[in-house]
Amino acid sequence: MSNPFDLGDTESYLRWREQKLASAPTSINELIVEVRDPRTLTPSEHTALAERVRRSNMAIYASPMHEADTDIPRMLGAQFGLTRLDANWLAGEDGVSELRVFDNGTRQNYIPYTDRPIKWHTDGYYNPPEREIRAMVLHCVRNAASGGENQLMDHEMTYLLLRDENPQHIHALMQADAMTIPQRVDENDGVRAAQSGPVFSLDATGNLHMRYTARTRSIEWKQNAETLAAVAALEQLLASNSPHIFHALMQPGIGLLCNNVLHDRSAFTDDPSHPPRLLYRARYLDRIRL
Repeated sequence: MSNPFDLGDTESYLRWREQKLASAPTSINELIVEVRDPRTLTPSEHTALAERVRRSNMAIYASPMHEADTDIPRMLGAQFGLTRLDANWLAGEDGVSELRVFDNGTRQNYIPYTDRPIKWHTDGYYNPPEREIRAMVLHCVRNAASGGENQLMDHEMTYLLLRDENPQHIHALMQADAMTIPQRVDENDGVRAAQSGPVFSLDATGNLHMRYTARTRSIEWKQNAETLAAVAALEQLLASNSPHIFHALMQPGIGLLCNNVLHDRSAFTDDPSHPPRLLYRARYLDRIRL
């Protein structure tokens, strides 16, 4: 069966590439859909969000829902077939994580729970294959006084641009030992074994998945020329002014629905006289169903 992500299937790739570039959004505004209530989308709202996900693996919804309610991301996700939450040990009892600054406890040792910047990554890059994060919903309850901007990039577009530059980059990043996360011991999660795997891979139905972090600590890249050249090309792309990199500053009621696209977060500052920045993060083992 043909697959555009197969390096040996140039014909399928060129057809897909043409369609991908023709439908790709050119600004963040093209990703935004106004919705009344993310928990119960109207048919037209659902269709509009699905159309954006189909084009770029992500959509941004803007709603008047400012309350702190984890049902918002969970019920939104369920409307797109997202039901298998990755209930990691730092998430809440319902599997949704509160991303805010924690001044004490275990969470303060993990960057998402601080006000520090987070480099480019896809979520769950340290997970074993059976727990790959396929999709995610981020919902903003409160924004920071300043900062906290996200950059977003469709991982399929990343693949396209790297393959156009040099197909050997894709070959290197699809190797089973391309990127290794070393063993780690967590005080509550026990020993997390070293996890090797590819950057780009295909799921059982041929969809492209990306596993990546721009961190330089606690990561080991395969030490050959082909892999290091591919990693350098990827880093250069993510540091560029590519029109396919979008900038989003989440405001209350706004959320991101995506197939675990590449993203980062700038540092931010909370106002001590107001409640701190709060986002809900729901991570799924499912891919968005369209």
